[in-house]
Amino acid sequence: MKKWMAAMIGLFAVTAFAASGFAKDFTGKKVLYIDSYHQGYAWSDGITRGVEKVLDGTGVELKVFRMDTKRNKEDAFKQEAARKAKALIETYQPDVVIASDDNASKFLIQPYFEDADLPFVFCGVNWDATVYGYPYANATGMVEVTPIPQIIEQLKPYARGDRIGFLAPELLTARKESKNYREVFGFNDMVEYYAEDFEDWKKGFLELQETTDMVIIDSDGGLYDDKTEEMKAFVEANTKVPTGAAYDFMAPATLFVYGKVAEEQGAWSAETALKILEGTSPGEIPLVKNKQGNLIINTRIARALGAEIPFDILESAEQVIE
Repeated sequence: MKKWMAAMIGLFAVTAFAASGFAKDFTGKKVLYIDSYHQGYAWSDGITRGVEKVLDGTGVELKVFRMDTKRNKEDAFKQEAARKAKALIETYQPDVVIASDDNASKFLIQPYFEDADLPFVFCGVNWDATVYGYPYANATGMVEVTPIPQIIEQLKPYARGDRIGFLAPELLTARKESKNYREVFGFNDMVEYYAEDFEDWKKGFLELQETTDMVIIDSDGGLYDDKTEEMKAFVEANTKVPTGAAYDFMAPATLFVYGKVAEEQGAWSAETALKILEGTSPGEIPLVKNKQGNLIINTRIARALGAEIPFDILESAEQVIE
């Protein structure tokens, strides 16, 4: 436990990349940020804040384009969104493009810009960037990995067995997550439920409470934002096994969150874009993985579950929901 807590201390703070010494004036330079998803989705908003924080005061002109492919799941829509982004690149003529999450890489960068002259910095690509052909000579990025061992470590003391469930909306990124849980962590017997809508999500939640011993709850994709209070009341009334998540905005619905930090993704991407503007080739910048995480504990769900959280764990948490 002490080893784990020491590691936590080094992960909590979001790095202030904007203070990292870029004294050069980048006036006249343009950066385009392409978001695979939509404004109002907490993950996308966090990445955007990270990008904006770093670029603020540098003289860089920042433009944002949202592909909105979380709420619109059809490949035809994603392909059209990518064509619109490509057209914007051709008219706006940015010096560097930052692109977050898988769909931007799958539908835009790989088909149209692999090894092109225009530099790209990606982030939020889950687990494995090689599925999109990375690395390219003109691209580098931050691969997003989920701190599953830390989540499972927290859930096990309150679980009646070792059966793991996974609950998520029916989305590409959710399928990719579960695939890597199996391949990387050996969760070959994991029970998966992919919900078509919020009512189906509730059905899946109830089913996994009965058939598994602990449940990993994936991001809701911002699809259930209007159901936040209903979700909160539902899980408090129906939780029978410990639940965990990797997104801070899912904390109202889970016992533990060991949360990935969206701002880390955006800040690293913007800092890397500045390095490229200073003359570093993207091909010279190695791919990296996210490192930061925040522990959040929901004591309302703990009480519903009848779980007593040790004081040292509560004390080490970034946030405690009461």
